[in-house]
Amino acid sequence: MSERNHMVDKDENLHESEVRSTVDRIPEEEREQILQNFDVFKEYLGKRVRVGEKLGMSEEQLAKTAEKVADYLAENEEPRNREEKLLKELWSVGDKEQQHMLAHMLVRMVE
Repeated sequence: MSERNHMVDKDENLHESEVRSTVDRIPEEEREQILQNFDVFKEYLGKRVRVGEKLGMSEEQLAKTAEKVADYLAENEEPRNREEKLLKELWSVGDKEQQHMLAHMLVRMVE
């Protein structure tokens, strides 16, 4: 799946509102494989962060996108391992500012 066809337009502008539909288009089997193992999830996220960096996205843009993905996961997916459970709990108790900082930390973690 090419993010360029979904979240990023031909002028390389990010459309944060497309994050949900992009995640929804990941086949269930692939999504399960990504979410089952935290190291696989970090690798997947790291690849997406590198794509964003190559497109010239700033850390702030990457963090905003990570926030959208985290919101989606918190609302639609059950944690598959203890690391995801911790992230979901941290996400649910944090206010918007704290969630934004956690998104920044996730981006930095996978860079």
